[in-house]
Amino acid sequence: MSQLDKFKRFTVTSALPYANGPLHIGHLAGAYLPADIFVRYLRLKKRDVVYICGSDEHGAAITIKAKKENTTPQAIIDKYHQQIKQSFEEFGIAFDIYHRTSSPIHHDLSQEFFLNLYEKDEFVEKYSEQYFDEDFQQFLADRYIVGTCPNCSNPNAYGDQCENCGTSLNPTDLINPVSTLSGKPPVLKPTKHWYLPLDKYQPWLEKWIDEKEGEWKVNVFGQCKSWLKSGLQPRSMTRDLDWGIDVPLEEAKGKKLYVWMDAPIGYISATKQWAIDHNKDWTLYWKKQKKAEDDTCLIHFIGKDNIVFHCIIFPAILRAHGEYVLPQNVPANEFLNLEGDKLSTSRNHAVWLHEYLEEFPGKQDELRYVLTSILPETSDSEFTWRDYQARVNNELVAILGNFVNRVMILVHKFFDGKVESEGKVELYDAGLTIELDRFYEEIERNLETYKFRQGLQAVMDIARLGNKYLTEKEPWKTIKTNPDDARLALHNCLVLIGHLAIYLQPFLPAAAKKIFHMLNWDDVHFGFDKDVKFKPGHRLNPAELLFEKVEDAVIEAQIDKLNSKKQAAAPAVQVQAAKENINYESFATMDIRIGTILEAEKVAKTKKLVKLTIDTGIDKRTVVSGIAEHYEPEAIIGRKVSILVNLEPREIKGIVSQGMILMAEDSSGKLSFVSPADDLHNGSVVR
Repeated sequence: MSQLDKFKRFTVTSALPYANGPLHIGHLAGAYLPADIFVRYLRLKKRDVVYICGSDEHGAAITIKAKKENTTPQAIIDKYHQQIKQSFEEFGIAFDIYHRTSSPIHHDLSQEFFLNLYEKDEFVEKYSEQYFDEDFQQFLADRYIVGTCPNCSNPNAYGDQCENCGTSLNPTDLINPVSTLSGKPPVLKPTKHWYLPLDKYQPWLEKWIDEKEGEWKVNVFGQCKSWLKSGLQPRSMTRDLDWGIDVPLEEAKGKKLYVWMDAPIGYISATKQWAIDHNKDWTLYWKKQKKAEDDTCLIHFIGKDNIVFHCIIFPAILRAHGEYVLPQNVPANEFLNLEGDKLSTSRNHAVWLHEYLEEFPGKQDELRYVLTSILPETSDSEFTWRDYQARVNNELVAILGNFVNRVMILVHKFFDGKVESEGKVELYDAGLTIELDRFYEEIERNLETYKFRQGLQAVMDIARLGNKYLTEKEPWKTIKTNPDDARLALHNCLVLIGHLAIYLQPFLPAAAKKIFHMLNWDDVHFGFDKDVKFKPGHRLNPAELLFEKVEDAVIEAQIDKLNSKKQAAAPAVQVQAAKENINYESFATMDIRIGTILEAEKVAKTKKLVKLTIDTGIDKRTVVSGIAEHYEPEAIIGRKVSILVNLEPREIKGIVSQGMILMAEDSSGKLSFVSPADDLHNGSVVR
């Protein structure tokens, strides 16, 4: 019995993409391709499923994009909603509806949610200090503030999240925050907002998430436990913004709903619109039913940067409302990297989906195959164009395409494309039957536990099995000595191809459709099952190539394109202006010597500080240096350094520091030693 059999229906969502830019392959690998595979499988199993997505059209990211392009937020969302929607359609992501959060039905539902919680006194109303841009005379939403991440030192972290390390932040967590409007440090001013007291829900969330251990992915479960361990804090559900959904309170004029009080509700409003369009009851797919066993199975497919919102904040909102089901699973993927570097929209380091579709027409399945093969299911993975070429040529063409093509050509050559038999044609080989049963169970098990890479591998193993069997039976030889053996061998191969067509449907729908056409079968009659038979006299359609080899020139062009974009996006090196002139006497007062680091250890309860013991040639002294984020202590022991020895001693974290080592800092904030030659003795004077 399938573990999904206990559910009568399924509600599957993919993260709503921001309508402020196009899609890239990292988006596909994170939240859309895995969900599409899973939903196609459910449909083949004849399950009642609705697959929901849409554009997230509110929040500061939209207005920031509008300012950059010197246009309006409405123009931005209209432009990118259409582009994203078209890209999904051309690629073949099989949403039941792709909606948008700017729709009236969504605004109404989001406000209903807010009022429901407000009337239940679920919110805490309080004034808080929020960053304010004095030049522009406005409060700054999270994305209007950038600064240094306190976790990884990324100098371009946003006020709500660091996109480098994925840490969720509050604006006041940032080091050296700057307004993206004026480019100046903002000031803190009091403003009133409505907070959801997540700390109130912590005991319930801990119990609920603990019940998911072993069922949720380890990366998802681990991140949730880490958040809970740190202790949840109240989170504001309103913002001082000029773009978004109005807070439906008279006393909150000019304020908008927080994007995470808005965006995930977009899943529900999209379902409502779908239900209206198809005369369905949307409540069956979201609300609790009279009997718990009648509840839908809600599954969120997302990327790892959205785990906290879908596993903690949105469930807390649903729990506070009280009428809605909670997610059964949140199979979040990690990040996909590109050619040895992180995917980056700001640096244009990406393979954009709309460009791929233009440059590789009809090659959707090739990209589906490569991405599925490297899905970052529990850890980050990497896409390279060389690997793309190798997987297409050595696997799709040489294994899958080769098996199907050889068999089809041989049946046409020896039997005029006709299945000649006195009775029904099914698998008449005990060894193949045993193997096929094993593969079927493996594919189904992996699909139902969100292990799509392994599921696809099992499908490809059927093609490998077919190639091995065909090579062993050699029907091109036995057709002359024992035509019945040749016919039987090719019949068995045809049945294997029929199974391949069925099992490929969730993964490579276009290739499966081609195989169905070659077999002269109507694919709409085939679910995900093991019942593959041919009637005597069944005639096949002509053979056609499933896939074509990718030539070196095509790959070189893509690599060159990436490199040129990377060079174009590289920021100009910023060099600080020289300081005011000083006289020689001022410089001569500094006593800089050559020294050797003898000992090094991190200073407890700090991120940046290292305690050094340095042999200056004059003495051995202690120096506290802020280099811990750039060098591991054990790696710098024995290193020669330049040290200012006549700097007045200073107490830092209870340690008296007697000097300062000289470091160079580049425009990104990276520190490097100003290293003297190794043969200089300690105490040598730097002049």
